[in-house]
Amino acid sequence: MGNLVGSWRLKEPSTVEECDSTWGSDSESDEAGAEDDSGISDSVSPAESEWAAGHTGDTSPQLTDSPESAPKMKRSFYAARDLYKYRHSYPNYRKSRQPNEYRNLRFYMNKIPMVPDGIYIEEILSKWRGDYDKLEHNHTYIQWLFPLREQGLNFYAHELTQEEIKEFQSTREAKKRFLAAYSIMLDFYGIKLLDKSGNVARASNWKERFQHLNESHHNYLRITRILKSLGELGYEAFKAPLVRLFLEESLCSGTLPNMQHSILEYYVYTIRLPATRRRLLRYARQHYRPAHAFLWGPPSKKRAGASVGAGSSGIRAPAPTPEQQRRGEESTILSSSRIIVSSHDAIMCQDLAGGGLEVCPELGSNMSGLQGALMSVGGRGERNEYNEALPW
Repeated sequence: MGNLVGSWRLKEPSTVEECDSTWGSDSESDEAGAEDDSGISDSVSPAESEWAAGHTGDTSPQLTDSPESAPKMKRSFYAARDLYKYRHSYPNYRKSRQPNEYRNLRFYMNKIPMVPDGIYIEEILSKWRGDYDKLEHNHTYIQWLFPLREQGLNFYAHELTQEEIKEFQSTREAKKRFLAAYSIMLDFYGIKLLDKSGNVARASNWKERFQHLNESHHNYLRITRILKSLGELGYEAFKAPLVRLFLEESLCSGTLPNMQHSILEYYVYTIRLPATRRRLLRYARQHYRPAHAFLWGPPSKKRAGASVGAGSSGIRAPAPTPEQQRRGEESTILSSSRIIVSSHDAIMCQDLAGGGLEVCPELGSNMSGLQGALMSVGGRGERNEYNEALPW
């Protein structure tokens, strides 16, 4: 009987809807506590604090795409499943195969250097702030500064374990250095950390850094990792203020338009409290343009025998003609036989393919598929399933 229990594994979700409990009835029980916007205590807790009122951008970007002319988009199942596993503490992950040496904690205690660079955390904290070229082009430090319970592209960096997480959270010196590393990365992105509740705002250099961030797509992968690591190491409350700022800049001020998809598909869903995700998505839906293309909720509801699509505006499209239906079936068949990659994702994949993936031999089989997909790029297509699936 013990072997049967030990080998039991949770059935993983097979659809985006099964991965996303944001709008489900099972998420309503947290409304009373999670919607308390009075702030959080001095000690970091999982409770979320609402972004300061009145901190809004200028105007929403004016897009004229009509429902008929807009490309059909869909949410990424791979992204939804990855973040489902993260939010549920990797329910099917077995014990780490690596010896539990607390290497991440020892690195943050300045006892061992990061590998393969041989650099100690104190050198990073004292010399790397403001060195934007180094922070941009070095691709091995991010896995050490922001460890996760999943393997990244630097296979020298060890995955976190539950035991190490508990030890890290109880070690004041490590937590202090972790926040300093977070502050360095925020500065790199043109943002400053305001207080110990995690509130953030534009830094003095925001114009230059936002322009760079809007064009440097591989940093979106890094931000996903940073958000995940915040939650693992006791700073869950820091996520919502940062995600809210990114939503304001991308949807209202128009300073980070290229980041919209990453924020809504990834950053919001790193947040574990459904009530906080709902607040952010309601804000996003209010400012998203074109409004009919918003994909992220609330979910479909049956009304008089008709189904309203997840994230739709509730306006039902006219029934397709036989010719439109035939074309749609042909499109479905064609789509199932090839990988569609947008120009945005193609640039990112090319950067990854030429930026050091060879250091991780276990990704070889996946890279052949990625590189093959790049050959079929022709302008802007659907967002591909690989975008940010790699735990940068």
